[in-house]
This record gives sequence, C-alpha cells and structure tokens, in this order.
Amino acid sequence: MRQLSAILALWAAVTACAQAAEPITLGLNYPRTGPYKEEGLAQMRGALLAIDELNAQGGVLGRPLRLSSKDTASRPAKAVKNVDKLAAEGAAMLFGGSSSAVAIAAGKRAKEHGLLYFGTLTYSNDTTGKDGQRYMFRECNNAWMSAKVLGQYLSKTLPNKRYFYVTSDYTWGHTTEASLRQATGTDNAGQHAGVRVPFPGARLADYQDALTQAASSNAEVLALVLFGEDLVRAMRIAKDLGLTERMQIIAPNLTQSMVEQAGPDLMQGVIGTEPWTWRVPALEKSTRGEAFVQSFKTRYEMYPSSSAASAYSIVQQWADAAKRANSLDSEALIKALEGHRYSLLKDEQQWRAFDHQNLQTVYAVRVKPREDVLKDPLKQDYFEIVDRLDASTALPSLAEWQAERRAGGQPLTLQ
Repeated sequence: MRQLSAILALWAAVTACAQAAEPITLGLNYPRTGPYKEEGLAQMRGALLAIDELNAQGGVLGRPLRLSSKDTASRPAKAVKNVDKLAAEGAAMLFGGSSSAVAIAAGKRAKEHGLLYFGTLTYSNDTTGKDGQRYMFRECNNAWMSAKVLGQYLSKTLPNKRYFYVTSDYTWGHTTEASLRQATGTDNAGQHAGVRVPFPGARLADYQDALTQAASSNAEVLALVLFGEDLVRAMRIAKDLGLTERMQIIAPNLTQSMVEQAGPDLMQGVIGTEPWTWRVPALEKSTRGEAFVQSFKTRYEMYPSSSAASAYSIVQQWADAAKRANSLDSEALIKALEGHRYSLLKDEQQWRAFDHQNLQTVYAVRVKPREDVLKDPLKQDYFEIVDRLDASTALPSLAEWQAERRAGGQPLTLQ
C-alpha cells in the first residue's frame, strides 16, 4: 500500500511539473497583409523579442511563453474570427492591431471569451472612450493626445493658417480629424475644407480626386489623416501635384515604416506625432529603453519603431502584472493593471484606472532632410523631436470622459 502511495505521489509530482512547464500562449492579432502590414511586421518583431527575453528569465509563473499569430488584414470581421481561433487555442491574452476598428471589434469579442485585449496601434478616441470596456487596455496614445501636442507646436510655428483635410473614413480618421480641428482652431469646415476617402479599399483614384481638391483650394496646410500605405500613396500623388512644395504636410500619426516606404526625400519636412522613437530612451534617460534599442538593433539589424516598442511593452507589462497578481486570470490582471505606474522604455507611464488608457508623454516630430538621415549608420534616423507633451495635460478628465459616454448612451464606468 505504501509502495502504491509512493507511486501515485511520484506520478502526481511528474504531472504537476509537466503542467507547470506547459507553455502559455499569447495571441497576436495583427495585419500581416493589407495597407498596415509594415506596422504589423514591426509588432511581430517586438513581441518575439519580449517573449524570448522573458523565457530566458524563466518565463511567467514558471511557464514558458509562446506566440500564436493571426492576420487581420486590417478588417474587423476577420479580426473577430481570429479572436475565436486564438481563444480556442487557449490563448491567455490577446494583443495587436494597427486599425482602431479592428481593435474595438476584436476587443469586444475577446471580452466575450473572458480574455484581456491590449491595443497596440489604435489611436481612435473611441477605443478607450465611448467604446471602452473592462477587458480592453490601450498601450499607445489616443487621437486627442496627438492633436494636443500637434496643436501646441503648430500654434507656435504656423499660426492662423488655412487647412485642408484628407481623412480615412473610419473611427480613427473621424476622431483624429475632429481632435486636430479642435486643437488647431480649424473647426469651421467652410474655411478649412476636407474630404474623406474609403477605408479599407481606397483606390488611387480616390486619393487623386481628394488631393486635386486640396490643390484647387487656398489651403496652406494639408492634413493627411491617413496611415500606413494609404499615407504613402497619398504622399506620392501630393508630390506629383506639387503640394509638398507649396503646403506644409501634417500626418497626425507617423511611424518609422511609413517614412521607409515613401523614402525620406518624399517625406522630408512632414510633421506628425509619435509616442516613441528609438531616440526617446536617451532623451528620457531610460536605461531599459536604451537596452531594448540595442537588443532590437542587434537581432534585426534595424532600429525599433513605435509599433515594435508597443508590442514589446504590452508583453512585458502583461507578464509583470501576471507576476504581481500571481495569476493569469483576467479579473486578477485587471486589478493589477488599473492605476499601475511603471517606467519601461521612456519616462513614467500609467494605466489609468477609469478608462484603461495609457498615460504617457507624446512627441511632435518632423521628418529630417535626406542628407541628415543618411549620416546615421543604419540610415534610419528619420525624426527630429520638435515638441513634447506630458500626459497629465493631454487627456480628457473623468468628467469629460463620462460626458462623452453619457452622450453615447454608454455606462459611466467600464463594463
């Protein structure tokens, strides 16, 4: 009898060890194809680097991490189906996306599965505003934060100018244009005209028509509320029409890959915002951030972009919350994340408790001249940081957030 008990105890120990070593799956729901695919590739690289670092440190709660990824093609319906597939695989957490429509739809489906969803590049105010919910956390800044730092910079350098807006026709475009109009005092559409282009699926003819209207206007500033390859296509047409010479181009949300695709010649002088560039860690004296830049550069022979930094930070922050909560349970992780302050790749950040928006510094950037870019060994020193805005002055208050929720018929707390 004692021998049988010993065998059973040994078997239980072996089983427990095997279960403890079972990998934890993280689900990356990202654009591998479509107009935002370069931002998606950067997310994959950042996520893999974070997972390898964590596994080298023993994993999370004694278990290694693995990544399972699905292509959204920046289409919400496909992203929702991916959530179902990743949940069926047993994913413990989901993250990713370069479209706010994708993040919002996928986050809602993740909630139905009881899974946290971390948005990477989802700048629409709606993500943590009227469409915010308890299982969604947004790592990047929102449209209003971008607009505030842009408005601050443009009011000093380009006051009293006439704007023309070309906007991607979905939630990110809508809220970004509205925020930028408010921040720059260009709300009057009669004086500051605009046109919307379809998303996804805009044709070159759509951009040609929109930019021809911009060319026939008397605007001095061209706000291209476009992202990824859509911005690149529009910039090429703007160049052909002579708009890059006679108008200041504003692209509210810039990324390293957009400049790479278009080339620094075409993008020179474009003004936008970034939540992070590879120059930021040195600016903010972040040792951890500088180590990330070096590790990424060594592994991929390129500098990390804000897309890569976002995915890396999400994996690290989720892992940190799991360790602090000693649990993978979504409810326990929500409690560990809400209100949590941390410093990772730049200065201090915080997961705001009432809306799950990440509070952080946002930077106004201008694309450098080609000759300056080429001085860098990797030829990727694209951005000059021209202004910065602390999170404490960049976000709507609780009262303002609740007023927006009330107007949309939404509960005044995250559900």
